[in-house]
Order: sequence, then C-alpha cells, then structure tokens
Amino acid sequence: MNPFALLLTSLAISVVGAFASLLAARHEATAIRLAGLAGGLAGAAGLAAGLAALTGPVAVLDVVGPMPFARFVLRLDPLSGLMVAVISGLALVASLYSLAYVREYAGRGVGPMGFFMNLFIASMILVVVADNAFWFLVFFEMMSLASYFLVIFDQDDEAVSAGFLYFLVAHAGSVAIMAAFYLMADAAGSFDFAAFRAHPLQGTAASVAFLLGLVGFGAKAGMIPLHIWLPRAHPAAPSHASALMSGVMIKIGVFGIVKVAIDLLGGGVVWWGLLVLALGAISSVLGVVYALAEHDIKKLLAYHSVENVGIILLGVGTGMIGLASGQPLVAVLGLMAGLYHLVNHAVFKGLLFLGAGSVIYRMHTKDMEEMGGLAKTMPWTSLSFLVGALAISAIPPLNGFVSEWYTYQALFAAAFDGTFLVRFSTPIAATLLALTGALAVMCFVKAYGVIFSGAPRSHHAAEAREVPATMVAAMLLLAAACVALGLAAPLVAPVLGSVAAATLHLPAVTFADGAILLPGDAGRAVLSTPLIALLLLGLAALPMLLAAVFAVGRRIPRTTAAPWACGYLPDGHMTVSAGSFAQPIRMFFAPLYAIRRSADGAAADLGHGFDGFVCRARRSESLFDRSLVAPVEDAVARFGRRSQIIQGGDFRIYCLYIVAALVALLLVTLR
Repeated sequence: MNPFALLLTSLAISVVGAFASLLAARHEATAIRLAGLAGGLAGAAGLAAGLAALTGPVAVLDVVGPMPFARFVLRLDPLSGLMVAVISGLALVASLYSLAYVREYAGRGVGPMGFFMNLFIASMILVVVADNAFWFLVFFEMMSLASYFLVIFDQDDEAVSAGFLYFLVAHAGSVAIMAAFYLMADAAGSFDFAAFRAHPLQGTAASVAFLLGLVGFGAKAGMIPLHIWLPRAHPAAPSHASALMSGVMIKIGVFGIVKVAIDLLGGGVVWWGLLVLALGAISSVLGVVYALAEHDIKKLLAYHSVENVGIILLGVGTGMIGLASGQPLVAVLGLMAGLYHLVNHAVFKGLLFLGAGSVIYRMHTKDMEEMGGLAKTMPWTSLSFLVGALAISAIPPLNGFVSEWYTYQALFAAAFDGTFLVRFSTPIAATLLALTGALAVMCFVKAYGVIFSGAPRSHHAAEAREVPATMVAAMLLLAAACVALGLAAPLVAPVLGSVAAATLHLPAVTFADGAILLPGDAGRAVLSTPLIALLLLGLAALPMLLAAVFAVGRRIPRTTAAPWACGYLPDGHMTVSAGSFAQPIRMFFAPLYAIRRSADGAAADLGHGFDGFVCRARRSESLFDRSLVAPVEDAVARFGRRSQIIQGGDFRIYCLYIVAALVALLLVTLR
C-alpha cells in the first residue's frame, strides 16, 4: 500500500478517535476504549507507513494552502519515515497499555485525556513530515499544547507549576525556531523546505540560523542547560503520556537539530559538530549524575532522558564533524549511531516509564523508599523493568549496548583524522561516555534493587499484585523489542546506516556481514550480538551443569538457618535505601548538584517573577478600570436612569411618541 495512504489513514484515525473520546466523555469506559483503540489502529497504520518509507523513494504530497506562503507540503523520506515508525510504534504500545491504566483516572476526565493523547500523537507525526516552515511551526505548537494539557491533567499545584515551566520553555524554543526559519525563508524567497535546500544560507547567517535552531530544538530535546522543564513535566503527566513524551517527543528536538544543521543548512562547519558533541557529552554525564540522587522513580527516569539525549547528540555531533571535515565514513557512522540510539531509547525508556506506571498504579506513590519486594508480587512487571534497566545500562546483548558500541566506534574513528581540536575532543567525549555508562549501571542497580528486591517497606508494597493483562502485554512487547533490536542488530544496523547515508547525501556504508557487526571498517572492530547471547547463555548454564555432574550418585542435604546480621536480628531499618546507595556519588559530585540547585532556583525565580508580573498587571487593570472604564460606566447608567422617564407605561403617551415621530419625519422630508 502507498506509504502516504497509510500515513493519512493513521492521521484520520487519530483525529476521529480524539473527538470520539471527547464526545463519549460522560461514558468513561467507552471513552477509554475509543481512545485506546484509535491510538492502536493509528499506531499500526503509521508504523507500516514509516517502515515502508525507510527504503522506498522519497514521496511528497503538495497541496495548495490557504495562503501563497503556506503550501501544505508533506514529505516522507528515510529520516522522516524512521521518526514516523518510532512515534507510531510506541503510540501503539502506549494505547494498548492505556486500556487498563486510564481506569485509574476515572471520574477525573478520561474523555479529554483521550482527546489530547490522540491529538498529541497526530501532531508529532505531522511535525516530522511537514516540509513547509509555516505548517511545521503550526504542528509544533499543536504538539506542545497537547502535551501541556497532559502535563497539567492532575490539576494539583505541582502539575500546574510543571506545566507552566514547560509551556514557557517550549514557546521560547518555538520563537528561536521561528527566527531561524525566517532567516532561511528570507534567503530562499519561500517557506518551503525544498527552497531552503536549494538556496541554503551561507557564512555568518547560516551560523546564526544554526544556533537559533540548536537553542529552539535543544529546549524541546531537554539538552543541558535547557533541560529544566523535563524532570518536572514528565513525572507530572500520566505514565503512558510520559512514555510518549520521553520516548519520542524529545527526539523531535534531535530530529529538528539534524533537520536544520544537515538537511537545510548542509552541515558544512566543523565547529557546529564540536558544539553539538560538547553539549551531548555534558548532558549525558550530568543527566545520570542528577538521576542518581532522585528518590522519585519518574523523576529519575526523566533525568535519564537527559542523559540519553546527550548520548544521541554525541553520535549526531560526530556525524556533523565527519560531514564538515570530508570524512564520509565518520559522518555516516556517527549519524547512524545517533539514530540507532534514538530508536533504542524510545523502546527502553518507553518500557521503563510503563513499568514505573505499573508500580505507581499499585503503590499510589512515586517514592522508591516506600516500595521493596515487588518482584514476588509483580513478577511480569519486575521482569519487564529488569530488561529495560539492562538495556538502558548498555548491558550486552541488548539494544542499548549496540548503539553505544557504534557511538564509541564513531568517536574512535573521528579521533584518527581531522584537526587537532577534533582529535583532542573526541577521546574526551568517549571517556565521558564511559563514565556515563558506569554511573547508569549504578543508578539502575539502585532503582531495581530498591523497588523490586528485599522486603516490602510499606503496607501497599506488602499487598501489591500484578497489573491487568493489557498493561503486562504492553510492557512485554517493549521488552521483546529491546532483545530483538540487540540480537537482530546485524539486520537493523544496515537499514539505519542507509537512512543516515540518505540524510547526509553520502554513499552507503557496510555495517554488517552476516551475524557480525562492523563499524564501517572490518579492520577496526567486529562484534556479534547473537554470539554474545549464546556465550552468556552457556556461561549461565555451566554452573548448573557442573552441579548436576557432581551431584550424580550423592545426596546433598539441604540446611536452613535463621538470617544473621552481625549478631542482630535483621529488620527493615537495615535495608539499603535509595538515599544511602547514592550517598557516595552525591558527595563526590557535590559541585554539580550545587549547579542544579542554582538552576532550580532560577526556575523558581522565573515562576515568582511571572506571579509578580500578574499581580502588577491586575493592579494596573484595576487602576485603568477606576480612572477610565468606571466613569464612563457611571455616566451611561445615569443617562439610562434619566431616560426611563419616557417609559411611563401610559398607552396614550406611546401613541403621542408615534405621532411626534411621524411629524418629525414629514418635516425632514419636506425640507
């Protein structure tokens, strides 16, 4: 089927599902089913459209718009097809999850929630396929507004405050993006991206447009130092919305950086790539450092989104460096690594947010200190979360390991050639990536151990039970995708490599040979994730095999003993907590946490400043009313009261009015 037909079908289903959910708001069970079914069907159609566009020819839909500069142009190329597939795939799973999860919000407006969720999905897809600056900005605003209403859905003080901060940062970013597009449109004479490509900006103007795009899209991506909204907004939204916001919405920021820097401006300046590389390295390290100090499970995951956006930007920055310095292998390898991690992060971060949502669904708290022992009572949730934790920690042979391995290879390849600054910066970036990986492992050992291991630390934890079947099915689908994207890397890497090459307008590079992964050059390194999986299975089976061999013919008695804790009976206070586990890291990185406190204080000052502005505006409004509006209103009221005398209620007086009016008209006519 034509990819555009599938894409338009997906969009139509999302819009119909959004309004159907809103119309059925009084019948909440029906509204939940309509919103979930529409999201699932739209996701399936969009996934098919995106996958078809990965290897197919570029398709363009060009329709006359309401104004000459606003031609409605949609473009499906390999890069936008990849984004459509990622958005739609995660939307499909989140919609399945919502069929049971949203029942938790019964009585609080599930109809509007379904409306904004489906509108959110449709607007994200329209953003990545729009090929006209006017419509891109329109759909970008739709996406921001739909997600804003999801963030403030709970209507408590924290959600409203987080929503305001998100609204402010998102629209400040939109202004920067708008300015970048206006610069390009002024040079091209059109708002169509095709004209931007045909007449790209040059020199200083190009660098200004790139910086504006980097700021605007970097704010949407949650890149440090523009990340302040993300750790507050993502935890405030419902968990299936958090999965979409963290899994795919922030990737539209990365997509926008690639779009502006490479697709529209040509990416021909080395320092652009170095700047993206530096911001990626800083975001990756600080994101995981800040995550380690969190006790709120959703806030911890939100900071890990900052970390993983940084890892994606490491690959994108390396690709930009390779493109600008005339190294096609480095360019394709770097961008492919970034795109691979973009896909992987959507899968394992979506899984982790859904897993966190399942825990919160039963625990009614986000505080990890009140959990514990949930692996026994919620085994499927525990298994799914474990797979996601291993994937985000880059443990082989899961998907997170593969994309980070390619990122290392891209950084190493860039370090062999190029200018002194490139050879100096890429090894530092690789070192910071290694530090990020080590801290991520520590963070998820803490998270999984505190939530699922040990003894229950609260009444809710002791009485928890597994979540409904549709929620379990959604998590298991994403867990299977984490495994598949790792084991099937020899099949996935060449496809993503072709997407990277097509985006860069460079020849394709070989990334796999059979079951072997290649970083573009077999002489540099090789890797086989299927072989790693077999070796790991063999390593796990070896102790059991040896035990079975030694146990043949002899009976080994099994003994049990009471728990022992240095002479004391163990109790709940001896359990390792999230705070005690992360205490050494908090001490070691104390200056970095001081920076975060300063940033949080600046955000609070911004909110207080806005409140003060509102108060002054209200005082000014009352002054305006007293000095201008009120006197006019009083004069009109006095005139009205005096005019009431002509309405005496006597029928003869009214007849006299009619005769007087006729006489007046006759006099006017005679003149």
